[in-house]
Amino acid sequence: MKKKYSIFNIIKNTLSKNENWQKMWRSPEPKKSYEVIIVGGGGHGLGTAYYLAKEHGIKNIAVIEKGWLGSGNTGRNTTIIRSNYLWNESAFLYDHSLKIWENLSSELNYNVMFSQRGVMNLAHNEHDIKEMRRRISANRLNGLDSRWIDTNEIKKLVPIMNTDNLRYPVLGAAFQPRGGVARHDAVAWGFAMRADEMGVDIIQNCEVKKIKTENGKVLGVETSKGFINSEKVGVVASGHTSVLAATAGIRLPLQSRPLQALVSEPIKPVINTVVMSNAVHAYVSQSDKGELVIGAGTDGYNSFTQRGGYDVIEETVRAIVELYPIFGKMKMLRQWGGIVDICPDASPIISKCDVKGLYFNCGWGTGGFKATPGSANVFAHTIANDKPHKINAAFSLDRFVTGRLVDEHGAAAVAH
Repeated sequence: MKKKYSIFNIIKNTLSKNENWQKMWRSPEPKKSYEVIIVGGGGHGLGTAYYLAKEHGIKNIAVIEKGWLGSGNTGRNTTIIRSNYLWNESAFLYDHSLKIWENLSSELNYNVMFSQRGVMNLAHNEHDIKEMRRRISANRLNGLDSRWIDTNEIKKLVPIMNTDNLRYPVLGAAFQPRGGVARHDAVAWGFAMRADEMGVDIIQNCEVKKIKTENGKVLGVETSKGFINSEKVGVVASGHTSVLAATAGIRLPLQSRPLQALVSEPIKPVINTVVMSNAVHAYVSQSDKGELVIGAGTDGYNSFTQRGGYDVIEETVRAIVELYPIFGKMKMLRQWGGIVDICPDASPIISKCDVKGLYFNCGWGTGGFKATPGSANVFAHTIANDKPHKINAAFSLDRFVTGRLVDEHGAAAVAH
């Protein structure tokens, strides 16, 4: 690897006023043809290119991004990572990703700031308790580190939480110690840097207008920089995937909705884990800069906006202040939204389709960031071999015909 990060490199560049760092990746003009084109320069797309080059020996690859790297959902999420899903198929996929997360900084020689501070899902009623205990049992049968904690242990982990005097008293929680958060930009940058070193062309500010097909085969993509030929195209465009699929005559079972988040002014450390609540539908963690990172559910309508409605912000802040009265006088610094694409069963699509050479990685809803490296790894296998990896076989498009859905709408407590 050319671009090494070490204490000696940091000291050397500090003495030279940080003016001699190499560029992390090139910005080439697109070639006329590639062996594989990946549409979408977020974590999933860049990771797919990285694993195609590293594990499958395919080097003539282009990652095409209409904006800048990570400008879509990769840079617009709340960075939560966990694998404690109910169904076997989901648990295997997300834990495959979590295992990669645990060594990703070393693998990329780039600090993705993965912090295993634990993820806590609060129970507020009898139904929550039964559902979470069921999920914990399923998790443990699959070898996942999920356990039940009572209110006493919750108060030890999060002393500032109001557990009694609120609409929905806290009765306990499901807790996964291996869960946590990572730095979303760093994930995209790390994958981009290492993919670039292996010859992958990363083309920014280049919008894919149409996927061109002929006689049931993909020919390439029409872009704002002209037509680019390829016999294999992988689409990882989050909320806009269904729009691109339609240009190839493929109708995907997706709905796109805004998902909002906001951050507070920075404060001293007060919460050292991730806390999620389905009853009040709000979740919070604290960043390394001290900001409270706060998120909610999706807006109640289909849209391609990256803004969202103020009613969601209001409800989310109300819930956060109820759970943590200490936050009542804090100021919010900024708010943003991402566009999430949601499948009928709240599980993703990682699959080939009826058009030969065309592949889709989409439908992650609000759970895409946590799956980034695992999703990229199995999607690269699917593209390289034209057949699914055993981990993503259950997430093929044909499940919507056969009825073998992986229904995670309620099974995961919240989908984030």
